[in-house]
Amino acid sequence: MPALIQSSEPLPEPGTADARGLVAIGGDLSVPRLLEAYRRGIFPWDVDPVTWWSPDPRGIFEWDSLHRSRSLERTLRRQCFQVTFDQAFTAVMRGCAARAPGRYSTWIHPAMITAYTNLHLCGHAHSVECWQSGVLVGGIYGVAIGGLFAGESMFHRVGDASKVALVHLTDHLREKGFSLFDIQMVTPATQSLGATWIPRTEYLKRLAAAAAKSDCRF
Repeated sequence: MPALIQSSEPLPEPGTADARGLVAIGGDLSVPRLLEAYRRGIFPWDVDPVTWWSPDPRGIFEWDSLHRSRSLERTLRRQCFQVTFDQAFTAVMRGCAARAPGRYSTWIHPAMITAYTNLHLCGHAHSVECWQSGVLVGGIYGVAIGGLFAGESMFHRVGDASKVALVHLTDHLREKGFSLFDIQMVTPATQSLGATWIPRTEYLKRLAAAAAKSDCRF
């Protein structure tokens, strides 16, 4: 059974997760709690109550695994989008939370947007934005700690906008010396872009080394 925790209690070890990856239920979404969770390989999902997860296996992008299709390469060459970093963090989160065709619910509730915006204001959460004619048409956001970047969600309102954001993010992270790009779980969309699974034990070893890096600045 997952642990039931109060706000003042530490999170259990990731290895105590059940078969679904659920580690604990309860606690809050304060900045210290979120930083504790990500450093330990745990992330929140849903609110009221907050649930904490550490799936096995874990989804990541390796630096050289990102697949750029011919159509995506053409889009990149045409420079259809203006790409920025950390210019519209909360708007990107709201874009990710918006109900897309075929999506009936979202885990990015208002409390989650507030929590991650606070994390952004403290310098630990970041966004990549894609614009067309001054309109936000796609983006991605996530959490950076040391050499870890944990991608949380991405969205697009124009074809290829989120993929372009992902390409720019991956290039940026590699240039800045990040060593681990966590995406938590592999979906059909991210698998088509080259995402892969690794065992949780391997992920936690790589996380410890990444989080300890002090020379990475997003």
